[in-house]
Amino acid sequence: MSFTVPLPRATLEGGRAQSHAQAHDAGAPEGPSVASSAGSFAWWYEKGLGWATVAGPPVQLLTGLRFDVLELPADAGDAVLRRTAATGPVALHGERMAFLVAAGSADEVPGLLDWLEWGGIALGLTALGADGRMPAPGPPRWPCATGAAAQGAAVWLRPPEPGREVEPTLPSLAPFGYEGGDGGSGGGAPDLVRLVDAAATACHRARLLRGNTLRTRTQPLAFS
Repeated sequence: MSFTVPLPRATLEGGRAQSHAQAHDAGAPEGPSVASSAGSFAWWYEKGLGWATVAGPPVQLLTGLRFDVLELPADAGDAVLRRTAATGPVALHGERMAFLVAAGSADEVPGLLDWLEWGGIALGLTALGADGRMPAPGPPRWPCATGAAAQGAAVWLRPPEPGREVEPTLPSLAPFGYEGGDGGSGGGAPDLVRLVDAAATACHRARLLRGNTLRTRTQPLAFS
C-alpha cells in the first residue's frame, strides 16, 4: 500500500485521539520494553485480537481470514470518514486508507462497482481478500506508534478493540430487504453496498479535484 496525499490534520489528530482513548480503555501495554520488538508488536494482534500476522519488519496482517480490506486514496477516504460516522476499523498508510470489511467482501467489490455503474472508471479503489496483506498499524498508545503517520508508517484512525469480536462491526452484504445502518447517528456499520458506493463517489470526486488543481497550477496566466 503506498501513495502521497497529506491527510487533513483534523482527521489524523481525531483518529489518533480516538485510538488513544480506546487503547487506554482496553488496557493496551505501554513502554519501550513492549513496543521495541516486532515479536511483541505481532503478539498484540495475535493474542489481543486473534488476527494472523506475518513477521516483519514491518509486521503485516493477513487479509481474507477475519476481514478483507477496501483500499482507497487518503483524500477520498477522508471524505468517506467525514460522511460516515459508523464503520469498521480504518487504517492509514502513507497515501492510502484501508477500511476493514467482512471476509469475502473483496470478491464482491468488482460486481458491486459494475452494478453501481462505476465499472470501467479509474477510481484508485481496490480490495484485498484471500492471501492479501496489509501493513500492521502500530497498536494505539504504544511508543512505536507515536509520530508514525509523519514517517509514513501505518496508523489506526478508527482502531479495533482488543477482546471484542471485530466481525459485527464490519460492513458486509446485507440480506435482501434488510435496513442496515447508514453511518448516521442511529445505525450500526453500513452495509457493503453503501460503503462501496460512498467510496467510489469519493474517489471520483477526489480524482476530479486533483485534476482541476493540476490544471490550475500549470495554466499560464492570462492578462487582458
